[in-house]
Amino acid sequence: MELNELQLQRRASLEELRNLGIDPYPAEVFEVNATAAEIKENYTDDKLNYKNISIAGRLMRRRIMGKASFGEIQDQTGRLQIYVSRDEICPGEDKTMYNEVFKKHLDIGDIIGLKGYVFTTQMGEITVHVSELKLLCKSLNPLPMPKEVDGKIFDAFTDPEQRYRMRYVDLIVNPHVRETFVKRTKAIQSMREYLNNSGYLEVETPVLQPIPGGAAARPFITHHNALDIPLYLRVANELYLKRLIVGGFDGVYEFAKDFRNEGMDRTHNPEFSQMELYVAYKDYYWMMDYTEAMLRKVCEEVTGEAVITFGDHQIDFGKPFERLTLYGAIEKYSGTDVSQMDEVQMRAFCKTLHIETDPTMGRGKLIDEIFGEVCEPKLVNPTFIMDYPVEMSPLTKKHRNNPGLTERFELIVNGKEIANCYSELNDPIDQRERFEEQMKLLERGDQEAMFLDLDFLRALEYGMPPTSGIGIGIDRLVMLLTNNATIQEVLFFPQMRPEKLI
Repeated sequence: MELNELQLQRRASLEELRNLGIDPYPAEVFEVNATAAEIKENYTDDKLNYKNISIAGRLMRRRIMGKASFGEIQDQTGRLQIYVSRDEICPGEDKTMYNEVFKKHLDIGDIIGLKGYVFTTQMGEITVHVSELKLLCKSLNPLPMPKEVDGKIFDAFTDPEQRYRMRYVDLIVNPHVRETFVKRTKAIQSMREYLNNSGYLEVETPVLQPIPGGAAARPFITHHNALDIPLYLRVANELYLKRLIVGGFDGVYEFAKDFRNEGMDRTHNPEFSQMELYVAYKDYYWMMDYTEAMLRKVCEEVTGEAVITFGDHQIDFGKPFERLTLYGAIEKYSGTDVSQMDEVQMRAFCKTLHIETDPTMGRGKLIDEIFGEVCEPKLVNPTFIMDYPVEMSPLTKKHRNNPGLTERFELIVNGKEIANCYSELNDPIDQRERFEEQMKLLERGDQEAMFLDLDFLRALEYGMPPTSGIGIGIDRLVMLLTNNATIQEVLFFPQMRPEKLI
């Protein structure tokens, strides 16, 4: 890789530092006892607190003024001004640390450790008066630092592809990005706390599976050399969690990485995070109430309120979520009752809506396409869409009052599915028949149809109590809570085409 002029200058500084006897990558521990945010929040002149602080971070700004300089250090919590005096950090005759190191060979982006005390400048800026300075890591690549000229910002690190490829740089120079991921962690912690307080057990299930079950999705396939068998990255963890319900646990959940070999867009990444929960002796009505209460708590704890802003919309998690049947929603927003249409009639209706279809699509897939076209964009506030046709729900118990439907709901927010829930099918004979219907779709060329899982059927034959299960998409939920329109913004390292590095 050919180096540019700035990179060559930094490498020259690296060698000069070594010639001065300074290790640019020292191994010893640097003890930190304060952070930028903590100091800014708690320091007061009258208390004269923070007299002996030790702080470390990245040098983000420097203004040299002869024997003294001002700068800015950035740690995980934010930025803080520093004041460096030559005679303070070099009390003896040897002024090398200031003249040669700080002035000549220290660069923006270098990681430094500082000791000193906190004071307030005449301009009212809380500042660290540095008494000791140590280089902890030399940065060889210059940071893309934005510049403001006449109120306009230049050289900002805003190109999405660069930001996603070099998230490490994005996190350094765009502080708001760090806050997105802090909120992501808070959302997961809040949800986990709610589940734990309900008495449910967090578990782990296999990522490599002999059969990719639990969802209608195209899997990734790999090969296990020692066993000489194909294996699949899981598309869902549902069937394993239900095996645990068969085994006697009353409530289990898992925060899981799932993988689906499908297209990528603003709301889809081939690797995504999901929380799945299964509770014995419950149904989908109970799960609606539980989900609504949990997500309201998560929203309030992450954002501080129940009403959030997403783009141009105000989304209210505080009021009761609307409940509509799937057929009812389609009729409400299209003006057509599709509940009695067969596959041929459904395909013709799709044509009037300019929805593309192909011969692999069964009736369930066609209904899903119609719903996505005419309903989803209209559903901004949290809405439970209930009672899906049997063809769309091969793992769901048939509706207690309408056997052509199933006891299933999806939670739609801002036009996107956030959660999917069933009253779980626990009739092993019915489940086998549903799997067989899926195998017929697979034979027609539907690469998202479910595989036949004989071991799961065997588990059901031992008896699974009435159970309700739900999967909640963590990535899409975090998108809502952080007002981000693309899934790539809430993943540290989204999937991208390989970069050519020469």
